[in-house]
Amino acid sequence: MRFVEQTFDVKVVARHGSVFVSGAEGDATRCALLITQLDELIQKGSALPFEDFKFIVRYFRENPGENSVTEVFSEDTRVQTARKLVSPRSVAQKSYVHSLTNTDIVIAIGPAGTGKTYLAMAVAVSDLLKKKIARIVLTRPAVEAGESLGFLPGDLNEKITPYLRPLYDAIYDLLGPDKLRIMMEQGQIEVAPLAYMRGRTLNDSFIILDEAQNCTSEQMKMFLTRLGTNSKAAITGDVTQIDLPRGRPSGLVEARDILGGIEGIDIIFFSKRDVVRHSLVEKIIEAYEGLEESLSRED
Repeated sequence: MRFVEQTFDVKVVARHGSVFVSGAEGDATRCALLITQLDELIQKGSALPFEDFKFIVRYFRENPGENSVTEVFSEDTRVQTARKLVSPRSVAQKSYVHSLTNTDIVIAIGPAGTGKTYLAMAVAVSDLLKKKIARIVLTRPAVEAGESLGFLPGDLNEKITPYLRPLYDAIYDLLGPDKLRIMMEQGQIEVAPLAYMRGRTLNDSFIILDEAQNCTSEQMKMFLTRLGTNSKAAITGDVTQIDLPRGRPSGLVEARDILGGIEGIDIIFFSKRDVVRHSLVEKIIEAYEGLEESLSRED
């Protein structure tokens, strides 16, 4: 109740099974509608951890003209993994999960923290557990961003591992350490640099290409043509975070521009409003966007 009061600038009182909201007419009406819809979710059996609850409240406050809470956070959009039930937290995320479930190739473009890779992994894990596919392949380009691979310690595998660590972190969260270890040992989950994909045909697989903005045009074409029978591909990236050498076009940008009209390929765009990390992340993204705009005006 305190969180709702702070977010909507209203007073909320719960008494004798009823909730009373007072404040400015627009805020109070909006808050009352939110509470009604939250009650509908709960009556349908939806569990609402406090972090999800806080996100829903902020989302409803900041998106007054968009879909209802019950529509965005309904039960049919949730993805069951070994360790948790994963719920989309915005209209874009809901559309993304629908595309991942029903489309063979999905390209997701947007800022960090919008759930692009995590939701793709959740759908992939769900499909693997349901035996819709035989394996998950996770890959990303090993592009140097301010530090040379040659100066990192260890052999080639040890040099590459830091670039793949975010993929391990996400899949660990969805499966847990024991199940992840067993599945990797059995070859059901593979994590590898993009360069290792060349020459392969991947059947019965869910393939996720992360940090795709750092693919060259040649790498993106190579990746897309790895798709075999009964396979899906999710391609995620942020076109504002390209680390390729100056003058080298991004394969993700090119794919966005030339593949959008092909049936069977969906392109989903995320914005800073879809950020589901710490609440400060959205403000940080806004600050950097403001800086980039001012620099472009000076140029």
